[in-house]
Amino acid sequence: MNQLPSLNIPASYNYVGVFLTLSCNLSCSYCINHLVGLKQGRRLLNASEWAMGLSRLKMATSIPLTLQGGEPTIHKDFYQIVQQIPDEFELDLLTNIQFDPKEFAEKISLKKFNREAPYSPIRVSYHPETMNREETLFKVIELREAGFNVGVFGVLHPKQQESILEAQKLFSEHGIDFRTKEFLGMEEGKLYGTYSYPDAVFSKTVRSCLCKTSELLIDPFGAVFRCHHDLYNNLNPVGHILDPDYQIKDEFSRCDFFGKCNPCDVKLKNNRHQEFGHTSVEIKFN
Repeated sequence: MNQLPSLNIPASYNYVGVFLTLSCNLSCSYCINHLVGLKQGRRLLNASEWAMGLSRLKMATSIPLTLQGGEPTIHKDFYQIVQQIPDEFELDLLTNIQFDPKEFAEKISLKKFNREAPYSPIRVSYHPETMNREETLFKVIELREAGFNVGVFGVLHPKQQESILEAQKLFSEHGIDFRTKEFLGMEEGKLYGTYSYPDAVFSKTVRSCLCKTSELLIDPFGAVFRCHHDLYNNLNPVGHILDPDYQIKDEFSRCDFFGKCNPCDVKLKNNRHQEFGHTSVEIKFN
């Protein structure tokens, strides 16, 4: 493996998102990945390329690499990718758990995802529209019995709140941490979600601003983006993890899409320590 220069993650960063693929084996009507466009057709890095690129990362503070998508486990090299990521990195996994828990437990070492944190390193997104509740419960229990720390999240979509809360009660009865998330988006003309910059989403007016991120977001090709809007639309990459000349610039940069931001970037949420009041980006105007 060729050695690349270190890529220093600023101390101000809160999150490293590793998007192994933007494809998914489910099709939820309210999927946030599609809210502001989703341009796919990008070549996927293989396991060796991911290992080479991620090995560059040098953390100023303890931040896990969060493997996600789309659905990360449908990447054809998923197990090899996890196995080849150096053990010095802590890992999280966001998944819809449509895989075989037995195969997962056979191929993935417990130490890969069992870090100490105020939330489960493996976080299952439960969507009653496209997933069977009992099957999901069985798979979560199976992973947990194999020794993995698994939690579940459900989005409180206005049409699915009752189903989500019923599932939360059932999973909790089995000792499983089931947390709920705000629905982010428009439903029947109403905007849902709590935002630090309310005019940034679903606005009829688009204007320019200066924006500074606290996240490293890496797409399936290895390109780095400053926000989810740019990543999903494949706009304005700021670098590439396999480019030896790429270094992170922890500074404000111009954006011409304020008003069309992805809700994930401007929502008010918990940081990685589960402290409420964090927003992924800081925005200011001239």
